[in-house]
Amino acid sequence: MTRPGGTWQNWGRSASVRPIRVERPRTPEGVQRAVLAAAAQNLRVKAVGAGHSFTGVAVAPDVLLELDDLQGLVSADEARGRVTLLAGTRLHRIPALLAPYGLAMENLGDIDRQSISGAISTGTHGTGAGFRGIAAQVVGATLITAAGEFLRVDESRNTEMLPAVALGLGALGILVEVTLQCVPAFVMHAIDAPVPLDEALEDVHERVAAADHYEFYWFPHTDVALTKTTERLPESAVRRPLPKVGRWIDETLLSNGVYRAVCAGGVAVPAITPPFSRLAVKLTGDREYTDLSHRVLTQSRTVRFREMEYALPQDQIVPVFRAVQALIAKRGWRIEFPIEVRFAAADDRWLSTAHERASAYLAVHRYWRHDPREYFDAVEQICLAHGGRPHWGKLHMLGADQLRERYPRFDDFLALRDRLDPERRFGNRYLERVLGA
Repeated sequence: MTRPGGTWQNWGRSASVRPIRVERPRTPEGVQRAVLAAAAQNLRVKAVGAGHSFTGVAVAPDVLLELDDLQGLVSADEARGRVTLLAGTRLHRIPALLAPYGLAMENLGDIDRQSISGAISTGTHGTGAGFRGIAAQVVGATLITAAGEFLRVDESRNTEMLPAVALGLGALGILVEVTLQCVPAFVMHAIDAPVPLDEALEDVHERVAAADHYEFYWFPHTDVALTKTTERLPESAVRRPLPKVGRWIDETLLSNGVYRAVCAGGVAVPAITPPFSRLAVKLTGDREYTDLSHRVLTQSRTVRFREMEYALPQDQIVPVFRAVQALIAKRGWRIEFPIEVRFAAADDRWLSTAHERASAYLAVHRYWRHDPREYFDAVEQICLAHGGRPHWGKLHMLGADQLRERYPRFDDFLALRDRLDPERRFGNRYLERVLGA
């Protein structure tokens, strides 16, 4: 969001900029006019949604387009289960837009505050070995090119561009509409259970294969994994949601309220972190419920943090996890945020972290008032040694030469960028680093 005085900063407070001007287009045509005006003044222009990327991918040094007013349903094709949304539509608003048509998104990440265009452009994913990231659900998109033209990409027009445009880092144009392939609405049966960490790691691949969705969290300084296993059920299945009071205690009071206080206190007194972590695993992570898919897949996170996440070949997740566990112990760090492990199917998006590779994801976090660099840098080196690919919207230190080695279609993406934005109208420092000037 743009603050008084004209400074924009992201949610994690890890990126900020004071653009020359800020515009809030209300229609795709408004975006087009803004791009043409920027081009006439030889200014760069970037669109931003909810600001939930931790990197500088959305930083707009010249003209910032806030897409807050570009939200809502454009059209729905009930027969094919497809919907077209305005690009600024927030993920948490989509379930209500799909409900009248009996549809749902196939999968979601664990946070739903992002815009649909921001989520797909940075490779937001969920968990589930049989399910792909959100960008892989995209079957069509409309963007404004650097020339100020509308470009439609779908199964009948410019089809060859879809694997690039659906996860384009904001480098190919400004998305104004996104068409998603949805699925019939469904509910999910979830079991959250603490499991001894050694046991969870020993049979992690069997757990992943046996469940529709599986993930786990590990608080450093403990010996317990907090697992979440979910099964997809027809929409007609009986729902047994979490009691409102119990959910409030778990997610608002403990996971956000008390946790925020402990994270803040840990900045001054790191020694309080290990005992709180041990207490946290005893108080949370043990429940069973059945609810609508979006209520199970996502959760509320109001404690501000910074994050780095790497996608790994699935067979590398245990050795990487063990190496990170040993690293924390060796350095004597007091890490207040859990490490998160998730899984996803391979897809065909050129810059997807799961491009042509079934992937396991390891995410590390730090409270936003801590300097995460030493921790993140050390974990990054472990991930890189095991074939890791960094999440585009989360902190990492890689440049274009290193990324080219990890993405078979990297140069194809650059060639399309040269074609659509030869003057780098949509460029910024982050894109210069990860894609080259």
